[in-house]
Amino acid sequence: MAKQKYIFNHKTLKFEKFKLSVPKRIGRAVLLMLAVAGGSFLFALLLYTFFQSPKEKMQARELEYMKLQFEILSDRLDNMEVLMADMEQRDNDLYRVMFEADPIPSSTRRSGLLNMNRYVGLYGYHNSDQVVDVAMKLDILASQLYHQSLSYDELFELARNKEQMLACIPAIFPLKEVEIKYISSYFGYRPDPIYKVEKFHSGMDFSAQMGTEAYATGDGTVSEVEKGHWGYGNMVTIDHGFGYKTRYAHLQKAAVRKGQKVKRGQLIGYIGNTGKTTGVHLHYEVLKNNQAIDPINFLYNDLTPNEYNQILEQSMLPTQTMD
Repeated sequence: MAKQKYIFNHKTLKFEKFKLSVPKRIGRAVLLMLAVAGGSFLFALLLYTFFQSPKEKMQARELEYMKLQFEILSDRLDNMEVLMADMEQRDNDLYRVMFEADPIPSSTRRSGLLNMNRYVGLYGYHNSDQVVDVAMKLDILASQLYHQSLSYDELFELARNKEQMLACIPAIFPLKEVEIKYISSYFGYRPDPIYKVEKFHSGMDFSAQMGTEAYATGDGTVSEVEKGHWGYGNMVTIDHGFGYKTRYAHLQKAAVRKGQKVKRGQLIGYIGNTGKTTGVHLHYEVLKNNQAIDPINFLYNDLTPNEYNQILEQSMLPTQTMD
């Protein structure tokens, strides 16, 4: 039982029982409730700040596990990038070289998927940079795999046609070796016999007697048979396919017609002195994708390694063209 409180009444000079008014009772009750609520809030704040609930502990463990798995996946992705780079290098430097195919540029292999708008929804979080980085790596890898698949499809077709390609690519001398007096000029910058200045010589000059037979250096189709009194003079051009063409200039006359199919070693004309020339010779060119390339690299079927090295050494010496 609560003790009864008394107060001294100065007017009546007597002790009287202490009684709270209703408003004061309500005010005290409200203050008590506020104090209890505030204390509970501070207790809960301290509890959740310095201590974790069982559910939070379980969520924290799951979060750490997910972070570990994310790092493992990121490392595996880095290893896949290294493997993909090795595949691309072998594809460009080995497989595509074997089949005379141009390498695929790195920019092409990584194009088509990278668009920064794809990653807008990934920003705004604590680990956004790491997530965006992995997403970009995945997109780049997907693009590389797509283009690598296309490359293998192309190489498969080239492999199926390898035998035909080997028969078509220029690989022999355009004259019988026993009939060649000498190679009078090589590919590259040489003094012009008429203008007396350094000019680019886009082929090789083979000196021989008038009327010496000239032969196709690979299978193909005659794409041009021209007659002229200047420039290349009488000329035959053979399209070998696979991006290759050969050109035989300054002929006395042609022995083939436009559109005719020819085989390697087949007679296509006779050496002459037509067009811009200072003597009887055959001007022979090899073109890849309509760009002149050094014919010396396409004489391997008729040369031993020693003979090839000798011709390479001779090609370094200064010579003057005959056209």
